[in-house]
Amino acid sequence: MKVKVAAVRTGASAYPSVAPYHPSEIYPEYPFQGTVAVGSNYVYSAIRKIFFELEYDLENFGSEAWNPFGHIIKPGMTVVLKPNFVRSRHFENKDPYAMITHPSVLRAVGDFVWIALKGEGRIIIADAPQYDANWAELMKLTQLHLMSEFYNSRRPASMEILDLRNYWSRRKHFPSMLLPLPGDPNGIVRVDLGNESAVKDVRNPKQLYGAVYHRKELVEHHTGGRQIYELSGTVMKADVVISVPKLKTHKKVGVTMNVKGLVGACTNKNLIVHYSLGRQNEGGDQYPPEHFTSMEERLIRTERWMYDVFLAKQSAPLEYLHRSIYWMHGKFIKPLGIGIPKHKRLLDVGNWHGNDSAWRMCADLLKIIMFADKDGLLHGSPQRSLFSIIDGVIGGENKGPLEPDPVKAGVILGGTNFLATDIVGARLMGFDPMKIKTLSYPLTENGWDYGAQTISDISVASSDPAIRTCLDNRSDRFCDFRPYPGWVGHIEI
Repeated sequence: MKVKVAAVRTGASAYPSVAPYHPSEIYPEYPFQGTVAVGSNYVYSAIRKIFFELEYDLENFGSEAWNPFGHIIKPGMTVVLKPNFVRSRHFENKDPYAMITHPSVLRAVGDFVWIALKGEGRIIIADAPQYDANWAELMKLTQLHLMSEFYNSRRPASMEILDLRNYWSRRKHFPSMLLPLPGDPNGIVRVDLGNESAVKDVRNPKQLYGAVYHRKELVEHHTGGRQIYELSGTVMKADVVISVPKLKTHKKVGVTMNVKGLVGACTNKNLIVHYSLGRQNEGGDQYPPEHFTSMEERLIRTERWMYDVFLAKQSAPLEYLHRSIYWMHGKFIKPLGIGIPKHKRLLDVGNWHGNDSAWRMCADLLKIIMFADKDGLLHGSPQRSLFSIIDGVIGGENKGPLEPDPVKAGVILGGTNFLATDIVGARLMGFDPMKIKTLSYPLTENGWDYGAQTISDISVASSDPAIRTCLDNRSDRFCDFRPYPGWVGHIEI
């Protein structure tokens, strides 16, 4: 039986601007009669079409009894909506919704979860953004508090919004700047994949680099037969997890949607493999061969040495010594032409198609969300119900995931299979899914069934004939996203 993914054109590449993002018309099943938006809400109507294309509860479509999530969500359940909230602002002052999930997508999905819960159970919006995301700024941008107030005014404690991080920083990831946060109220779940991890096959685990400077923690958790991750208890203990990522390029793995977006369910991102230090002939994948001059390469190696010697100690005095050295370099050495151009920096730290480390971590996280139970134990069958809605109304291209250029793609995708939905999303971006290891590896991994073994196992439901046959089409670029600079010429169809 084929895995079905639905893809819908929204009619306009525009989001509603007024929170809490009501629909613009009263649909028969709409649970909040009398509250509608002034102006169009293309997002809400597109998500309704996703459920229709997937043929969910089709016999009740068009009536007040329509309950498209009823087959996976039952009254009394806890349902987590996991968006992509990587940062609270676009550092190049471009549209932030090229970078993060728009809250109107969460609102539309939330309404159909509400219908399925029938007055019992909880909806939790939860994510662990990057360390430098300002949560208060993010809430001001998205106005999510107005959405939770809307739901909770109709049934107390029905919706909660959680920042899963245990710290954040306003600027750099320096010891003196870290600000503690409460973390996940449901704790963490540790998962050790051991020999079932794709990371076990990296050439030299001692060269692995994670999210921050202290590599020792990462290496200890990914050597000696251990392949340990720490995930959100809220996510792992939920009855249903609905991933709501952005359609976007990614510097380390090519694209980011559901599979890569699972990093946001990890409470300790320093256990997340990002790349391996050094050249390819040394077992690393930090940058392309011949990309830097010998002088530039020496500077990069010096930087990494200083990270290990000064910053990895998590000591404020050593941090200030490190800062002083950088200040002196910028003041006296860089003006002499001894430095690294910004355009060449784009391909450092594993930001290129030869990164052979980060995709392995993504494959591990997909395995965990599908097959690890609430206690972190791995099983041979799926352990929770999953669903995905990919926000491609405005996507992100070029320097994704953190400084992408906006793309008016005007599409929304949905399905129960994270991998299959990502494969269709990548194809609509104009890419070849089989050139993207986060997507191609799970298809053929021995001993594990992710629901599809080949692309031909996936069917696309859409009223648009071109989208319906997109996986068979070997020439059309569809939305024609530009890859990250280090991936240009390597993932396009």
